[in-house]
Amino acid sequence: MNVLFSAAFVICWSSGFIGAALGAGSADAVTVLMWRFLPLAVVLVAVAATVSRAAWGGLTARDVLRQAVIGALSQSGYLLTVYAAIQLGVSSGTTALVDGTQPLVAGALAGPLLGQPVNRRQWTGLLLGVAGVAVVTLADADAGAATGVPPWAYAVPFLGMLSLVAATFLDTRTRRAGPTTSSHIAPQVALTVHCATSAVIFTVIATATGAVTPPAEAAFWAAVGWLVVLATFGGYGLYWFILRRSGVTRVNTLMFLMAPVTALWGALMLDEPFGVRTAIGLALGLAAVAVVHRAGPTGTERDASAPSGWRSSTTRERR
Repeated sequence: MNVLFSAAFVICWSSGFIGAALGAGSADAVTVLMWRFLPLAVVLVAVAATVSRAAWGGLTARDVLRQAVIGALSQSGYLLTVYAAIQLGVSSGTTALVDGTQPLVAGALAGPLLGQPVNRRQWTGLLLGVAGVAVVTLADADAGAATGVPPWAYAVPFLGMLSLVAATFLDTRTRRAGPTTSSHIAPQVALTVHCATSAVIFTVIATATGAVTPPAEAAFWAAVGWLVVLATFGGYGLYWFILRRSGVTRVNTLMFLMAPVTALWGALMLDEPFGVRTAIGLALGLAAVAVVHRAGPTGTERDASAPSGWRSSTTRERR
């Protein structure tokens, strides 16, 4: 079952880069993001007010505010930089490759920030993944130089990666603080708050920049639908599910696969280059995931990353 969740997460998260490229061809990045989240937030809030009202019981204003901050980092900050990079001319594959450095940062910070032990095999997997990312990034950077993409554009998705890392650690540290924090917040509640926060942020930015009006093209709305179904419900939802089920090291190692998988999608759908170096990077990414998943999460990592309602039966039995 873990393998199926992991595979679905990689495919759905990677689809977000392709959807961003599809949307960027017909509208400004902020316009796409506003119309991606505004209708979605309205639906989620309506469901929260009717069907899932019980899940909101016992929440305080501080709980909601904390989730809003996490959503602003993990959705708004991350996605704005991804879309901006693609609009600047960085390919979807290259953007995913730059974001692929996230596991290295998260793995390096897991010890000092969370007190989670990262064993030798996990570090080996992380280093293999970094090698794969480096191989494919160099190949895509060469292609980008030939098409006139400014070098500084590759730093834009790096900022988004840092935003997602910050959200991941904030959520994990908050849940470790005790049962009165976000450990009791249901996944649908967190998703609603995150999407509503993004809807507000992107609507404000779009209004301020005059980018509210969507184009009449069918391709725009097809891209929006793609992003809502695959990227938001699939990728984003599974990100937090796997994070809480398996731990920060494992979920971030899966991020190594986003770059080569997105590059493959880009080659098939957008005619982006997919050469020998990209294939080598894919092989290294697969090896990294295999090594880390064989290592398995430690008890400390599992307990730190999974609140009581999400812990596996193995953890409960061990206790």
